[in-house]
Amino acid sequence: MADPAEHPTDLPSCPSAQGAGLLPAELRGWMLLLAATGAVEQRLRSVVKERLDVSHDEFLVLCLLAEQPREGLRMTRIAELLGRPKTRLTYQIACLQHAGLVTRKSVCGDKRGVEVALTDKARRMLREASGALAETVTGALAHVMGPEQCAAMSGLIPKAATATATAPAPEPTPESEPEPTPEPMPEPELESQPQAPSQSQSAPQHSTVSD
Repeated sequence: MADPAEHPTDLPSCPSAQGAGLLPAELRGWMLLLAATGAVEQRLRSVVKERLDVSHDEFLVLCLLAEQPREGLRMTRIAELLGRPKTRLTYQIACLQHAGLVTRKSVCGDKRGVEVALTDKARRMLREASGALAETVTGALAHVMGPEQCAAMSGLIPKAATATATAPAPEPTPESEPEPTPEPMPEPELESQPQAPSQSQSAPQHSTVSD
């Protein structure tokens, strides 16, 4: 499989950076979020498979459970938050349970309710992979968003703004190069001053030539 980072042209450009068009600002912002989501998903797939050995959809289930108390979430709630049909989610939960990453138990007082929770193994794996996952998300956002958009995302993702903070740094360098340009300005002034006496000096110059 090709590395998604090798195909930046497949990703849409930042809509809000264009600033003009038919779409209202709210919809441009939503399009920016979609572009960012696509970029993050593409880059996360290979990292998640390598570090956790799960699919991207299974990884989303783990992320949801990681932010919940240890008692976990109901299957119906997971399906609602991820927008997944229950039949598909049941298969993903079964795969995660087989890998020893989640547990399932019946909800007390509800015969049909099933609660899913992370295992200690899953928590350990997420902690070990947190650095690589954070770098992947930050790099993907910087690939799609500009500095202003990353700064706006810093409330949710603290390192998003710092990802592009180094990008504007090289810009002042070309501004420092044109500074020597005002130096040749005094040169025409020196040329204009000898023009007056050059008329008097031209006579002896011609005489020397005629001699």
